[in-house]
Amino acid sequence: MGPVGLLRDALGRAVRRALWDVVPRDQRDTPAALRRRQWVVAATLAVGAVVLGVSLRLEPGSAWFYPATLTLAAVWVAGALASGPLHLGRIAWRSRTVRPVLTPVVLAVAMTGVFTLGALVVREVPWLAERVESVTEIADAGALPLVLAVTALNGVAEELFFRGAAYAAIPRHPVLWTTLLYGLTTLATGNAMLVLAALLLGAVVGLERRASGGILGPALTHVTWSGSMVFVLPALFA
Repeated sequence: MGPVGLLRDALGRAVRRALWDVVPRDQRDTPAALRRRQWVVAATLAVGAVVLGVSLRLEPGSAWFYPATLTLAAVWVAGALASGPLHLGRIAWRSRTVRPVLTPVVLAVAMTGVFTLGALVVREVPWLAERVESVTEIADAGALPLVLAVTALNGVAEELFFRGAAYAAIPRHPVLWTTLLYGLTTLATGNAMLVLAALLLGAVVGLERRASGGILGPALTHVTWSGSMVFVLPALFA
């Protein structure tokens, strides 16, 4: 097998470990704990959808944007922690299991490439381009370090809740249902492109959660991808 074949084989194994090969573990809640988690998740979803809708409908440069965004992160984190135990997760590596660190970052870089190609198509469609520009205007209105910090914080908070608490609250088909919940929550923004991005991202990090049994991989992928898009989208839609 040549170098290209070896690389392809290695990448294939890495993708399977990150997204498909499930590491055995027993993280099941008791029936009472599961019901409690489900009630906490439902209440948090309702509050979070409202705060998300308000924060992303603010005018670019609004003094209320960062307080609203931080409030949203606080809602997701509080709901996640109140729901019950959360786990970091592990993936298989040779004959042992390790915390997923490098693979989620590489996966996020690949996703950034895919989204960049999609953005090149979207910017040629005026109606879709307007939806993306409405998001980039918010990022452009703030200081870049602050935008990156808030983006990272919200990425972690969302994964704590959606791939942590909400995933554990759904006994059957949690990847599908948490992806749909994430997309439906984003509907509160009224932005079709954000909903599509949420569905695509949610499916990938949901598979990571299924494989690893925890939130570390999804959080690293989410933060790396969203931080990259802070640079990519304004450059493409300037």
